[in-house]
Amino acid sequence: MRREWEPEELIAAWTLLDGDWELVGKKTGATRLGFDLLLKFFELEGRFPRHSGELPKAAVDYVAGHVKADPGLLAEYDWSGRSIERHRAQVRQALGFRESTRADEDVLAEWVADKMCPMVFTDEGLRSALLARCRSLKIEPPGRVDRIAGAGRARFEREFCLHVLNGLSADSARSLWELATGEDGFLLELKSDPGRLGLETLLEEIVKLRRAKAIGLATDLFGGYSDRLVASWRARAMASHSSDLAANQPPVRLALVATLAWSRTTEITDALVDLFIGLVSKINTRAVRKVEKAIEAEARKVHRKTEKLFSIAEAS
Repeated sequence: MRREWEPEELIAAWTLLDGDWELVGKKTGATRLGFDLLLKFFELEGRFPRHSGELPKAAVDYVAGHVKADPGLLAEYDWSGRSIERHRAQVRQALGFRESTRADEDVLAEWVADKMCPMVFTDEGLRSALLARCRSLKIEPPGRVDRIAGAGRARFEREFCLHVLNGLSADSARSLWELATGEDGFLLELKSDPGRLGLETLLEEIVKLRRAKAIGLATDLFGGYSDRLVASWRARAMASHSSDLAANQPPVRLALVATLAWSRTTEITDALVDLFIGLVSKINTRAVRKVEKAIEAEARKVHRKTEKLFSIAEAS
């Protein structure tokens, strides 16, 4: 939850309404303040705070003033006893939520793998999506949200790697393995950008492209997966040395170098086009300059001849 709140935002989000006061009942002191904050926090986040440190100070001060309590009483609220369990149950019932079960966790992990991992690539993004999903289902998020997100990511990676492996021929798989282990030294070359504009660079990039194409990856190898997903795996492979790749399981290692080789094949092709255009432009520029110099030299000769003729005419 964000830490900074404007006064009008506090009033809109943290004010107890008529139904809230009915839930508060006869609670007093630290119990009352703690319950009020649990209730409003859950309404906003769809989950309970894990400790008092998650509560914005501005919200604590506002709610304390609203219910005429000392903000310091929050330090006396028990975050692990039976009272807070009763308070949580009361809030869940009032808002139509239920506790999550182990079966829910399995379903949520499957949802993360199938729906979120193809388009969300950060741990924080998966966590936020998972919390939002629980809220839409009226389920109190399980305490193991990060673990569930991790399980979903692992499942998705297994399926993605299996898809890639199934799309490889035996020769392609062998070439990718050699690329991943760095046996032929091509990994660094494949990652490198073209050198300075020139014929030698053009020829080097042609050789690089031939080697990349020789791996034999199908153009539709990643059919069904988004460009953003492939780009994220390509970036991961670009940042990995051979030792980093070796730390992964073989299917992941092959999938990483496959996305790298597949992406770089297109990128090298585009770079070759740019190099060729640049080289032709450079040659044309030199040719134009050569012609201009020749014309200028000829003009000077004509000018000198003209001056000589004028001199002869004047002398005669």
